[in-house]
Amino acid sequence: MCLSSIIISPSKIGLNYKKELVVTYQIFGKPLGTSPVVLVNHALTGNSSVAGAFGWWKQLIGDGLTINTLKYTILAFNIPGNGFDNQADNLIENYKMFSTTIIAQIFWEALNKLNISTLFAVIGGGLGGAFAWQMAFLKLKVIELLIPIACNYKASDWLIGNVFVQDSILNHSSNPVEDARMHAMLLYRTPQSFQQKFGRECELDSKVYKIESWLNYHGKALKDRFEPASYKLMNHLLKTIGESISEENFIFFLKNTHTIINIISVDSDYMFTEKEQAETYQFIKKRYTKVNYNVIESVHGHDAFLIEFEKLGKTLENYL
Repeated sequence: MCLSSIIISPSKIGLNYKKELVVTYQIFGKPLGTSPVVLVNHALTGNSSVAGAFGWWKQLIGDGLTINTLKYTILAFNIPGNGFDNQADNLIENYKMFSTTIIAQIFWEALNKLNISTLFAVIGGGLGGAFAWQMAFLKLKVIELLIPIACNYKASDWLIGNVFVQDSILNHSSNPVEDARMHAMLLYRTPQSFQQKFGRECELDSKVYKIESWLNYHGKALKDRFEPASYKLMNHLLKTIGESISEENFIFFLKNTHTIINIISVDSDYMFTEKEQAETYQFIKKRYTKVNYNVIESVHGHDAFLIEFEKLGKTLENYL
């Protein structure tokens, strides 16, 4: 893992925060300044390792793949405070000061420091897609392709309610990250996905259901990856998606942008439902011509963008 870093002064984005913000990032493919830049925003439990041997999107990003590292400069930031750099000084305890708008402003400031004035594409799944939306609202004429996947520009009451429960678990449980993660997995997948995967089976020589073992595994795995402060921040950011975007703001954006908007939803998504994303598409289509909409069919719910690589790759090929 080769991480580079940028220091952002909170005052540059109007944030009353005592410490400087450290933004770490990775670059894959062509060197900066030589090719169009594709910014990939990571999801809630993701990070800047989007490609390579341990890349969470390595099936999509690489030499000759859908997001072609022989053709593009692939840039991925870590959300400040996500803990991927393993630096305790960079953890954010007062997480409720931050929002998707503030993180998007931080990303734009980091891009400015990297002397990147235009982006060929901004892509993200889940929370990463919400940052893509927010970045587009902040800079109306800088992004050529906007590709939000399995997300919407604004958090629903259902999502806000789940964030509230997660926050309660994280602040009151004796095993906060593990317990919160187990609860979250029920939102990321679907009953059909679990039934297909586990079929009510138990582990060999045990009365423990396989679904229980699987949830325990994911809880412990995330505990090894996340400090509680990091997970509290990432969970909280979901609640803030689109909180500053009114219908009037959205209409102003559509009247003044030239960005091509490519919305990709998952038909079984419980976290950002296909219905709400279809409504966003219809809202845009009535006012703006440069918009496309695709639905990935999957039993796996929200996590389909991390599972259905072949289907997602074929969809992205239409744009990239």
